[in-house]
Amino acid sequence: MSITLTNPAGIPQVDLYHHVAVATGSRQVFLAGQVSWDADGATVGVGDLAAQVEQSLLNVATALAAVGGTLADVVKFTVYLVDWTPDKMAAYVEGVARAADRLGVPVPQAPLTGIGVAALAGPELLVEIDATAILD
Repeated sequence: MSITLTNPAGIPQVDLYHHVAVATGSRQVFLAGQVSWDADGATVGVGDLAAQVEQSLLNVATALAAVGGTLADVVKFTVYLVDWTPDKMAAYVEGVARAADRLGVPVPQAPLTGIGVAALAGPELLVEIDATAILD
């Protein structure tokens, strides 16, 4: 499987992600949104956006591993953030970096859409991350 990430000329360049992913492979993987629940269903990082982003991405990685994939196979992330404001970006970036560090992988840079929402499935949840991946 091959993914080529690019930021085309003519649109703003972003450090956190690439605007375009071109993937070749034979299996499409669509994940349900992952929140900061551990394997027992307990919320990790109540009140801590960075901790919740970290756990949510670890859950994405766990789900992908179950079908033979990794974060490197992701071609699109959608991130839902409760009461999003730009001042929360540093905590989001910190959580992504911590997850990548724990997994021993580069920080994911697949295309990303961030959406501010009023609430998620539980009042303690601050973020939900879903992903689409392509595998051979």
